[in-house]
Amino acid sequence: MRSLTFIVGTGRSGSSALSRIVNRHPDILSLNELYASLGSTAFPTEPITGARFRRILTDPNPVFDTLTRSGVPLPEFLYIRRPGRYAAETTGVPALSLMVLPHLTDDPDGLLDEVADEVSSWPPRPVARHYVALFELLAARFGRSAVIERSGYSLGWVPRLSTAFPTARFVHLFRDGPDCALSMSRHRGYRAIALLREVMERSNVTDLSELTPDHVRALPTDLSALLGDRFDGQRLIMDREMPVEGFGALWSELVTEGVGLLAELPEERRMTLAYEDLLDAPERELARLAEFAGVAPRADWLAAGRAELRDGSRGSALRLPDAELATLRERCAPGTRALGRA
Repeated sequence: MRSLTFIVGTGRSGSSALSRIVNRHPDILSLNELYASLGSTAFPTEPITGARFRRILTDPNPVFDTLTRSGVPLPEFLYIRRPGRYAAETTGVPALSLMVLPHLTDDPDGLLDEVADEVSSWPPRPVARHYVALFELLAARFGRSAVIERSGYSLGWVPRLSTAFPTARFVHLFRDGPDCALSMSRHRGYRAIALLREVMERSNVTDLSELTPDHVRALPTDLSALLGDRFDGQRLIMDREMPVEGFGALWSELVTEGVGLLAELPEERRMTLAYEDLLDAPERELARLAEFAGVAPRADWLAAGRAELRDGSRGSALRLPDAELATLRERCAPGTRALGRA
């Protein structure tokens, strides 16, 4: 199998820019938000047929389609910028088409047809072997020798991914806590995540699929509306007052858990990458990433990567009022300490 690397993190840490940089490398197949796109259906425990694997790849992600129908699509949804034959309002957008395939080609519908036709005939086997075959298929299609998958909000996937792919390597991309939390607080996806986490906490469930009609009826109407097929996204998500300190607590929780999960991997299978270091020394840090992933840090690629990075958002939390910044730093402190220990 080609070398396989996962870039994991909380999201809102420069990871989308990093995916664009990775995609410029002629030896790397960049899988942008693959597992974020597939969501909870990505890893069935039992062996599956090629036909079922095709459905995992091509069935729409219901949460993402609902956000689009509700007027709050995520800026990461590449497909809807140049829509093809699929739409959230009608067919639903295949999961693989939303962020993965438009990152690789200007003809995501055509590539989806190629992939779907090929995987449908694959024999029954564990889903990890299907993914390895998919990576090989796409890497051969684009002439790449290494694979890097990058999804935001992905630290919690580390145990599942490391078990499924026992030789894979992991890069933990992170960013200053207050800056990251402030970015989360302004992003429609993370605001939706925070609200759906509140739904699960109020209902005492660990996954939205566990919600029953009784759970939904017991929720306040502004939360239960989020579980419908369509809602007023601007009013219920973007106009809602959501203090930034709550996102500081979310960042700390994700980072603390993620650092612990990554620490269980052998040292040779993990590295860290700070967003601020990428801004300060892009060639050095991108060279580290390339070498860790098993490809050469080409000079032309390093130069292109430097041009892609912008530091306009660095220190954005410092512009908050003093009291608000102090509270935010307090909420981020556990995650900051976890990073320091790591």
